[in-house]
Amino acid sequence: MKSRLDRYLALLLEANARFNLTAVREPEEIRVRHFEDSLRLLEAEAFAGKRVLDVGSGAGFPGLVLKFAEPGVRLTLLDATGKKVRFLQSVCGALGLSGVACVHGRAEELGHDTAFRERFDVVTARGVAALPALCEVCLPFVRAGGVFLAMKETPENFSGAGRFGGAQEAPFLYTLSDGRSHAVCRFRKTAPTPPEFPRTWAKIKNQPGS
Repeated sequence: MKSRLDRYLALLLEANARFNLTAVREPEEIRVRHFEDSLRLLEAEAFAGKRVLDVGSGAGFPGLVLKFAEPGVRLTLLDATGKKVRFLQSVCGALGLSGVACVHGRAEELGHDTAFRERFDVVTARGVAALPALCEVCLPFVRAGGVFLAMKETPENFSGAGRFGGAQEAPFLYTLSDGRSHAVCRFRKTAPTPPEFPRTWAKIKNQPGS
C-alpha cells in the first residue's frame, strides 16, 4: 500500500500544480490530513469486499485511499467536476487499479438512477455540505442494512434522517497524528428512501432536511 500511496502523492502534487485539487499542498500535511484521515474510516466500518460509493470524491479522498488499503472493495468515485474525474481516471490507469469506476455526474440526479439507487453497502462523503443535505443526497444510494458515513470535523446530529430511510448511530471519534479531532457521523439504512428524494440541489439548499 505504501508504494501506491507514494505514487498517488506524486501524481496529486503534479496535477495540483496545474489546477486546484486540494488546498493542502505540503506532502507531509497531505499524508496526515488526507491519507491518514481517509484510512481512519477503516476503524469505523468494515470495507472488505463491499460495494462502496464515494460521493464528491474530488482528488480521491477517502475513496482511493480506502481502495489501496482494501483492494477487494468495488469502488465508485463520483464527482460533478469533469477535471477531477479525469484526474481520478488517470490515477487509476497509472496505478493499474481494477474494480474502480470514475463517474462524472451530480449525486442528486444519479440518486434517481436505478443503476445507482440503493446499490451500495457503504457510501462515504467528505464534503463540507450541511449534514441534512448530505443525508438527502447520499442515503438514496445505500442499500437496506448498509451505511452512510459522513466525515466531519466535529460530531453532528440530524434527527430528520428517517425521512430519507436512515437512522443515526453513535459517531466514531478520532484524533489525527497532528492533534486534529474529527468525527464520522454514521447513518444506517433502515427503510427504502421515498421516491421523491433526493430533490433538486436548489430545493435541498433552500429547504434542508425538509
